[in-house]
Amino acid sequence: MTATRGLEGIVATTSSISSIIDDTLTYVGYNIDDLAEHASFEEVIYLLWHRRLPTKAELDEIKKDLAENAELPKEVLDHFKTYPIKQVHPMAALRTAVSLLGLFDPEADEMTEEANYRKAIRLQAKIPTIVTAFSRIRKGLEPVAPRKDLSFAANFLYMLTGNEPDEIAVEAFNKALVLHADHELNASTFTARVCVATLSDVYSGITSAIGALKGPLHGGANEQVMKMLTEIGSIENVEPYIHNKLNNKEKIMGFGHRVYRKGDPRAKHLRKMSEKLTKLTGEPHWYDMSTKIEEIVTSEKGLPPNVDFYSASVYHSLGIDHDLFTPIFAVSRVSGWLAHILEQYANNRLIRPRAEYTGPGKQQYVPIEQRG
Repeated sequence: MTATRGLEGIVATTSSISSIIDDTLTYVGYNIDDLAEHASFEEVIYLLWHRRLPTKAELDEIKKDLAENAELPKEVLDHFKTYPIKQVHPMAALRTAVSLLGLFDPEADEMTEEANYRKAIRLQAKIPTIVTAFSRIRKGLEPVAPRKDLSFAANFLYMLTGNEPDEIAVEAFNKALVLHADHELNASTFTARVCVATLSDVYSGITSAIGALKGPLHGGANEQVMKMLTEIGSIENVEPYIHNKLNNKEKIMGFGHRVYRKGDPRAKHLRKMSEKLTKLTGEPHWYDMSTKIEEIVTSEKGLPPNVDFYSASVYHSLGIDHDLFTPIFAVSRVSGWLAHILEQYANNRLIRPRAEYTGPGKQQYVPIEQRG
């Protein structure tokens, strides 16, 4: 047996959910460009879970189901108030809250197909409420209850700020949700599938996935991109800052991708939204710095930007706290995680790979009195 570091190039399962072929991302055969321009996030959720786009009646039904399940148990809201707020990252709060939610779901350990679908609805509906409620509680504000008359994207922004968002903000956020919904067998999705392949419950699978997404080499990259932009500060500082990083062989967050060679097809959509939003907010320097960084890194390292790079300035322009960027990734990606969890349950086999042993051999036990 020979190991492959990071399982690069290893095909670990079959799936009918999403594909990355020749640098083209599709959800159930629909090109991401088509979906990003035309689909609502609710349509994408339905597509990932049912492998087809919904009819008008089916779309209305899933919207209704999500709206009716968005509220959190009081115990979860009260639990946030016990956290050491100044040191708790929102991703840690989200991970803990999702695990806690399982304690209040009477169907948590019910493993029928119907029960698992109902749990999927509850989790998809409640994760935005978790993120926004924690964000407000840590600032000493009361959570804003979800509204049943708003779209998924609009409702998130409303619960975050208490104000109904404008049309451009909703368009930008909906587009970001669509682009982040699924991405084949990425680290967090693989983690979720490994977890539930033991026939553990849906809440355990999503908690595991959130733990994997928390890392800066996965979901945490967009937060690090905004940190970099803030450190640079102005367009004049871009060249010396980036060249210093490159000369010291430091990683530039938001560039390159394990499975794309010509570039992440999602990045261009957020690049356009970044340009539009930064102009509207009177802060075009965020976009200008980003394009200058892209120019340098792409020309000198041959690395195009990935989806994380421009999502940072998009979220910043929407007035979202920087440490909420990764939880927002989870708000979207939970739709893909749940699709993969349901697919894993439907045709399950325990995921148990092997390891190439590189330690010593032919050792013999020596009594402790004889050890030097």
